[in-house]
Amino acid sequence: MWKESFKPSSAYDFDYSLKRWGMDPLIRLDQQERWIDIPVKLGGEYHIVRVQGAGTREKPAFEMMSDSKEVRAELIARMHQLFQWEKDLDHVQEHFVGTNLEDLFLKYPGTPIVKDFHLYDCLMKTIIHQQLNMKFAYTLTSRLVQQYGHQVKGVWFYPEPEEVAAISYDSLRELQFSQRKAEYIIDTSRMVVNRELDLISLSQNNENEVIKRLVKIRGIGPWTAENWLLFGLGKSDLLPVADIGIQNAIKHHFNLPKKPDKEQIETWSTDWQPFRSYASLTLWRSLEGEI
Repeated sequence: MWKESFKPSSAYDFDYSLKRWGMDPLIRLDQQERWIDIPVKLGGEYHIVRVQGAGTREKPAFEMMSDSKEVRAELIARMHQLFQWEKDLDHVQEHFVGTNLEDLFLKYPGTPIVKDFHLYDCLMKTIIHQQLNMKFAYTLTSRLVQQYGHQVKGVWFYPEPEEVAAISYDSLRELQFSQRKAEYIIDTSRMVVNRELDLISLSQNNENEVIKRLVKIRGIGPWTAENWLLFGLGKSDLLPVADIGIQNAIKHHFNLPKKPDKEQIETWSTDWQPFRSYASLTLWRSLEGEI
């Protein structure tokens, strides 16, 4: 087993990341011991990297460890990409001083973007979660992964696109997927397999081009596309205005009599650019209380 240490140069609330990841029953972690096992797919092989917090929010430090010695460099690079440790969250914090979200950023400093582990997995999860309450969405996601995915040393890996593309609609219906949701999951996976949808190539485009491409796919709307950009790619300037959580958080924060419409949200969020993703995470966090 190898070990590698790293200290980011700005604040980083790893405990918040663990709590947010902890909402997903598929993810193996320990909030008390402050570690998470990250599933990584490289060249068709499965690897696991344990990342453990060894510092504080203000002075973060991390230990990475894995049994996969031959791809050590690739795994370390993947962890930096996933956690976005090079992002200066102190600078993000400073940006919101003087804005209408200043008090939230002072309350929740160092809030990072908590990314999903793989682009395809994130898209599947986001399609499943659209228009469902969170508890049932995680239940359906767990059923898909536990039925068709792979477990390695107690860590779950999502099924590959080829495996999902081969599933029948009726098989997902048996797991309580609706007919349409089953079609969206399987048909989108078939597009990935047939190279009609190349997620790696798509990720190189700007946000507007990505959204324009994704919403052409049956079953993917703006909310799904924006959340894939945010949690799959970790883009810094995404604000899903159609998200009920965002609307409720803004309603609560600004003491509004009802949820704001799209135009109101866009007006209030002008000063949040180019870090609207961090505004989104902090607004969600304000609804989650002490998370």
